[in-house]
Amino acid sequence: MLPIPQESPAILAIGYGNDLRRDDGVGQRVAEEVASWGLPKVRSLSEHQLTPELAEPLSEVDLAIFIDAYPATEEQGLQVVKLDGDDPMSPQSLGHSSDPSSLLILAKTLYGKAPQGWLVAIPAIDFEFGDRFSAVTERGMAEALVAIAELIETGGRDGEDGGERK
Repeated sequence: MLPIPQESPAILAIGYGNDLRRDDGVGQRVAEEVASWGLPKVRSLSEHQLTPELAEPLSEVDLAIFIDAYPATEEQGLQVVKLDGDDPMSPQSLGHSSDPSSLLILAKTLYGKAPQGWLVAIPAIDFEFGDRFSAVTERGMAEALVAIAELIETGGRDGEDGGERK
């Protein structure tokens, strides 16, 4: 989809969520779409949940993009947030499931390196059983793909102030 300069950083996109719960599966679907782009230096994983085992592949890249659904109203939109991986490690970080910031901290603790991290949060309103997305999530998915393409193209340098982009 986008040309990536040879000096670009290694990037890992991780989409996660329950693909049996309608909108909750959007993270996985977006990760699969990113994988289909076939970009050099970009690896994409589709996961049911974040687990501590992801700390190792995270330690091997320069930029991590986490993709997930968040419970929203129809008025809320896509959220793109720079993650802070410098918080002290909590005991919850070592459980069977994790959150993006905990994984960044775990990667740094165990492997001595953590990438810059971004969360792309897609609005979701329907968490019932099924495999189709609501119109809100469909729109959010399209916006997320554009935002992820921008993060890949810039190596995550947009919005380095740590703020939220919408």
